[in-house]
Amino acid sequence: MSSTSYSAVHPAFPRRAWGITPWWLAVVLVYGLSRMWGWIVFTVVGRQQGPGPWGDGAMGYLQFVDIWDSDWYRRIFAEGYPTQIPRDALGHAEQNQWAFYPVHPVLVRGIDALTGTGWAFTAAAVSLLAGFGVALVLYKIFDGVPALREPRWANNVGKAPLWAVAVFAFNPVAPVLQTPYAEGLHGLFLSLALLAVLRGRALPAAIFTVLMALTRPTGVAFAAALGVWWLWRSVVSVRRRERRWYQCADRWLAVALVACAAALSWPAIAWAVTGEFSAYTETETAWRADNRVIPILPWVDQGVDLFGPIVGVAAPVLLVAGVVLVLRSHVVKESLPFFARVWIAAYGIYLLLVLHPQTSTFRLLLPWALLAGPLVHVSESRAYRTLLVLTGAVLQLVWVGWLWHWKELPGGGDYPP
Repeated sequence: MSSTSYSAVHPAFPRRAWGITPWWLAVVLVYGLSRMWGWIVFTVVGRQQGPGPWGDGAMGYLQFVDIWDSDWYRRIFAEGYPTQIPRDALGHAEQNQWAFYPVHPVLVRGIDALTGTGWAFTAAAVSLLAGFGVALVLYKIFDGVPALREPRWANNVGKAPLWAVAVFAFNPVAPVLQTPYAEGLHGLFLSLALLAVLRGRALPAAIFTVLMALTRPTGVAFAAALGVWWLWRSVVSVRRRERRWYQCADRWLAVALVACAAALSWPAIAWAVTGEFSAYTETETAWRADNRVIPILPWVDQGVDLFGPIVGVAAPVLLVAGVVLVLRSHVVKESLPFFARVWIAAYGIYLLLVLHPQTSTFRLLLPWALLAGPLVHVSESRAYRTLLVLTGAVLQLVWVGWLWHWKELPGGGDYPP
């Protein structure tokens, strides 16, 4: 879909005398309700917390959301990054701050310098507000898709786009968007970058891509998506004789190259500060038993552990086949622009190549938030869409109760969220 055709479908949002509810207020109300539910979930589960690494018993809301990886962001907020990679007796890199990207903790430090509100409150507030921004931008993306232009409500708020925002806001791992993690801020920059590409705005796309790449490690996948999209556009335009091949070196090639540079910038910064070329990659693998990045094989190993030697080996293949079928389905093609589908595919390939699948994988699927649109597009039934929202809300209790709640395993430690 071209940027022109995408932009042309954006409607005006007149206000009715009896229902003065502009689109942005409707989105804020829906997302605000979801975050109130998240507060209830964290509060209820936090009161059940026993002794653990972060306290001796029950925790209040702000204390409970400020655990797990928030500790690492807090260290960056307070201390910055180490100038030397800590190593064990065998020379292997130990866990340290370089695995966590700087935009979120640095922004929080700047706000705290002005307000004095401290780490936990400021970091959680930044994530919370960023989440509202994600919801607003996702609405604009969904509302620009012709297939989601169902009959409007009386106040002209899009039905399907607002339902899609609700599905996103109540998804099972959405509570992380109100914690001192970087997911909320990353989601904001990612959705803004996606919207900029879809609307054909190269400069904002480049800016938000750089910010996104320095907030969470998704820059490689986004650069790949931009590169594939640029190549596809170029081939199509040349075959249609709209441009000559040398005219394809346009602004979107420049954006893709900027994205490549942004994706490599954090490992380069770690190298410059520590003097060790592999400082970032060694730190990332410090959380893995074998201290290595091995493409695909960890998915096979995890499949074997979960399902046995026969089904387990087939499980990753079936998973990839399932994702391919979903992306090629009529409902997804109708409800997501081409670049959005390319991004989802690129991020899935990235996870397949670099991720060691474990319980954190659920949280790492948040960049697939655009799939809320196709989920809603499956049916216009209010009962079906309500079921999607309620199912996600219930699964939030499961996710927080199972993974965020600390309960030491027999062998020590606990599954991370």
